[in-house]
Order: sequence, then C-alpha cells, then structure tokens
Amino acid sequence: MKRAILVKRNDPRSEDYENELQMTELEELAGSAAYTIVAELTQTRHPDRKYQVGRGKVEELAQLVQDVHADKVIFHNPLSTMQVYNISEICRCEVIDKFQLILEIFATRATTHRSKLQVELARLEYELPKARAIISILKKEERPGFMGLGGYEDSYAQDVKNRISRIKDELKDVERDRDSLRSFRHSKGFSLVVLAGYTNAGKSTLFNLLVDESRTVRNMLFTTLVPTTRSLDVEGREVLLTDTVGFIEDLPHWMVDAFRSTLNEIFFADIVLLVVDSSEPLEKIRRKLLVSHETMWEQLQEVEIVTVFNKSDLLTEEELDERMLSLGYLAPNPVAVSSRTGFGIKSLKQEIRKHLPRWDRIQLSLPLSEEGMSMLSWLFDEGVIHGVDYSDSIDIDLEARENILNKARSFALKK
Repeated sequence: MKRAILVKRNDPRSEDYENELQMTELEELAGSAAYTIVAELTQTRHPDRKYQVGRGKVEELAQLVQDVHADKVIFHNPLSTMQVYNISEICRCEVIDKFQLILEIFATRATTHRSKLQVELARLEYELPKARAIISILKKEERPGFMGLGGYEDSYAQDVKNRISRIKDELKDVERDRDSLRSFRHSKGFSLVVLAGYTNAGKSTLFNLLVDESRTVRNMLFTTLVPTTRSLDVEGREVLLTDTVGFIEDLPHWMVDAFRSTLNEIFFADIVLLVVDSSEPLEKIRRKLLVSHETMWEQLQEVEIVTVFNKSDLLTEEELDERMLSLGYLAPNPVAVSSRTGFGIKSLKQEIRKHLPRWDRIQLSLPLSEEGMSMLSWLFDEGVIHGVDYSDSIDIDLEARENILNKARSFALKK
C-alpha cells in the first residue's frame, strides 16, 4: 500500500463543518485509490503563491514526510505547476492535488475504450494550461517523471492540443452511435431511467437489487465509471435502468466536459433516480444534493426526478421523516429505501411508474382466431394488458404507446 499525507489549506472565512466534510471526502478518495493515510496536515490562511500553504508549514510537512516514510503528499486544494514543483523540491517526494487523485482513480477503473479515452481527455485538459510552466521547469532542471510527464520538447503544448482534438472527434463518433441506440430504444417503447447522485450513495447496490444482478459493489468512490444498462419491469412497463458515475464536489469544467458523454446517460433519461445516503449528517446530505443538482440542472429542466433516500434502515422512522422534511426543497418526489434490506423497493417502483411517459389505455376486441391469439401475444410483449375476457371475441383492456395502439386498432373487430 502507498503511504500518503493529506494536506488542506482552509480559507479563513470558511466554516469548520465545511472543512471537515472536505477533508473527509479527500480521505475517502485516497482510500479509493488504495493509499494508506499516515498523517494529515491543515493550515488556515489565505493561499501562498509559491506553496499554497505557508513556507513554514511546507518545512513542517517535509519533516513529517521523513518521520512517517510517506510516498506521496496529496493536497485538497488545486495546485499550480510551480506550487507542485516548489513543494516537491522541499519534501523530496511526489506531490499531487485532489483532481490528479481523481484522475488516478478513473485511470484504474477505466475498462472500455470510451472510458479510457475520457480519462485521457481529462488528463490532457488538466495539463494543457500548465504546459508552459512544465516546459520551463524541465528546461531549468531535468526532472524525470515530474508530474508524470517525462521529458518534453517545446512542441509539447501543441501536441497536447492535437491529441485533445483527436480524442474529442473519436468520442463524438462513439456518442453518435449511442444516440442512435437511445433513439432506437425510445422508438421500441422503452423508457430510460438512470441512477444518479453523489458518489458512494449506494447506487450500484440499489441497481443490483432492482435488476437482480451481481455487480461490483465496494465501499469506495467511483466504483462505477462505465454506465451499465439493464431491463427492469415496473408494474408491467418495461424500462431500461442505467447505473452511472457518481458526482463529486468542485469538479472542474475540464473534468465534467471530458465525461460529458457519460453524463449524457442522465441528460437523455425520462426519469432520474437521485440517490442519497440518508444515514449521513443532515448538512452533509444537503451539500451533496446541491452538488448533484448543480451538475444536472442546466439540462434536466424537463426530466422527472425521484429522490431516493437510501440506507434508511440505519435511521429511526422519526430521524428519516425529519430529514426528508428538512430537505424537501432539494428532494422532489422522495422515496425512502434500503438497498440492503429491500425496504421501500415496491414504493420506489410505484413512484417510477407514476412518472413514466404517459401511455393511452383503451378497450378493444380481437377476433377469436389463431391470428387474434398471435396479436394478443404480441400485445403482451409491447404493452400492458390489464384484463382479457374470452367470449365470442378476445376483449382486452390495453395500455400502450400510440403506434402500438394504432396497430391493435387496425386489427380489432369493428363494432
């Protein structure tokens, strides 16, 4: 296991609870990247241009690196290239910030060609603004492996821009294929439902319970990097349920842009199941809901949101009611569930059913014949049959999308 020291500079105007939540998130990220946290260091001050924290605090950090034999220093605060260089010169070990740590995690979880392209795009978007400083440092002193970049020529910045352009073009091609698949699914009557929310809220466990499938579920951040879609029956309506990558606070625009095609799984949905861990402190849930809404808001004006208060088995009924009431303005259509015990799953399916795109419901009669039975079998696959009565004809109570109803009407007995 790699040994890491976590460092955070607190803004003098920030609240204590906010700083605690941010440090906890950094701890979870480091754990997800398989680091052993051997020490933590904080300082409250305005940012130092050369070191982010004060020079004295960096010297204290350098001594701590020696004392605990740390392999890496991880800052919560975004670091400039010069700050990384200056701190690493004093501490004599690798120094990264939170966003580089996230990229490390994404790189280890990327398993498909698309996700690997997305990770590389995010890394290059991160490096591009720093290219000039990196080249300046490399010219000043040869530092093999500095920032993981190795030795680069002055053409490095242009090479990065060219590679970014090529990756974006390739991702556009992939996305066109996915858009065609979404359109095909919609044309076949499938409604699209996605699980979204802050990372580590229990989305993958809930997904497994809903679709009766075993997927990797670990108590760490970003276990889902590649969206997975499965069929789900919701009170007779078949929908496609997708598990997506989790949100996280303060993701920079370059990282959001790099994973835009993953987020599009959310933006193209008919219903978003916004999952939160209801067992966390109220203020923490509030912040995570805000992050989730900020990430989705621009493109979800017309999409129905169902807020899923997961892990409700860890609270009393009174605690759960209090939280759902306090967070009502951030939690539309709330449903309490436990993906561990199965509590609330029936209520969740009922809520999903209520918000699915509307299908019309009609009564009609089919001929009592081999062709009529064949049509009935097809309608069972394509719609919802609420009732069937066999007499001189096959009388059915049918709910379906418009093109299915039109086909059924064309075959029905005229009255």
